[in-house]
Amino acid sequence: GTKKKAACPGLGLFYTILSAFLFSVASLFLKKIEDVHSVEVSAFRCVFQMAFVLPGLIYYKTGFLGPKDKRIFLFFRGFLGSTAMVLLYYAYQVMPLADATVITFTSPVFTSLLAWIFLKEKYSLWDLLFTLFAITGVILIARPPFLFGSRVTGIEGNYSDHLKGTIAAIASTLSAASTIVILRKVGKSVHYFLSIWYYAVIGLIGCVIALFVLNEWRLPHCGRDRVFLILIGLLGLGGQIFLTKALQIEKAGPVSIMKTMDVVFAFILQVLFLNHLPTWWTVGGALCVVASSSGTAIRKWRHSVKKAKQREI
Repeated sequence: GTKKKAACPGLGLFYTILSAFLFSVASLFLKKIEDVHSVEVSAFRCVFQMAFVLPGLIYYKTGFLGPKDKRIFLFFRGFLGSTAMVLLYYAYQVMPLADATVITFTSPVFTSLLAWIFLKEKYSLWDLLFTLFAITGVILIARPPFLFGSRVTGIEGNYSDHLKGTIAAIASTLSAASTIVILRKVGKSVHYFLSIWYYAVIGLIGCVIALFVLNEWRLPHCGRDRVFLILIGLLGLGGQIFLTKALQIEKAGPVSIMKTMDVVFAFILQVLFLNHLPTWWTVGGALCVVASSSGTAIRKWRHSVKKAKQREI
């Protein structure tokens, strides 16, 4: 018979790096946009996702609502996922790019904690240690005055905005971790496209309502910002596609570890295009968070490999 063509080794990891780069550039454009609220940017992102997913729903004949017993989970997946996006975009706008990116990398640690609480998954002393590492990293980035004194240096803008951005980034991370727990609960009974559809539709509805309440809906005044909005939607969509393709051909552990390139790209882009040098506190916090998320990913990877070997036996 004909032999199956071997997959290119390392292709999944390359897709992960490419995804990280696209997400980082999209975040940079978000920082460059002037006078556009983060909720409006999120609404544009949802529109792009809906346009991408709709043909897939029609092609795979999944329907638009999903199984009756899974709709409540899909609703909360959409609500929490879109909330995480809005809060993250707000954090990108009011605090340094690298700081916000680093905080988002505490998500695997909080996912393990929430999975232990709601799904009764195992939570070991190692997981507790990684959680403490992640919290230490966030504290080094936030630098609360009651620990670091009233004169906090190396902050972009005023400290009040930095603190608001930190709280928004942490809330975004918790929302994203809750979304992953819900997706684990749902499992493979719901098509991936349907999950994104709920995320985009509920996110768009929520963003439109919020924009009317806040009275923040406006088109960007200059053509450059309009181009940035379109690019953010396209780059975010491209990053999602390549990350999904990476997870299809590579194990989740190596992908999670390689995804820490997000932090590297954020630091590089912040220095090159935003002229903001990270402080040693930020670097220390980044090392703590990256070590924590990488440790969590490696443990999960080893555990899955061990279970796979046991099944073979």
